[in-house]
Amino acid sequence: MKTTTKLALLGLTLASVCVAGRAATAAENWENLCASCHGEDGKAQTKQGKKLKIRDYSDAAVQAELKDEEMLKAILEGVTENGKERMKAFKDELEKPDTEAKDLVDFIRKLKA
Repeated sequence: MKTTTKLALLGLTLASVCVAGRAATAAENWENLCASCHGEDGKAQTKQGKKLKIRDYSDAAVQAELKDEEMLKAILEGVTENGKERMKAFKDELEKPDTEAKDLVDFIRKLKA
């Protein structure tokens, strides 16, 4: 194998290892895990958001009611109501659950208009 080919393969291998081992940013997690229900802007004006009557996270009054601990618990453990799952748990979806969940809470706080 030529040296340039070996170097190219090594570079690709290292790049994939670096990407696989890093935690996603809050914006990436929001887009991948949350936006389909809560909307890109947190207003919950999605099909699922409307169906589930999800609160508008851009609303200052809603933000004032939200407690960081409750949001962390919801992100990590999910939300059930009357024995039915309203939001799935994301603990197993996150590379670094505690850190990424806290970052998501911070992200949600920034959605306030």
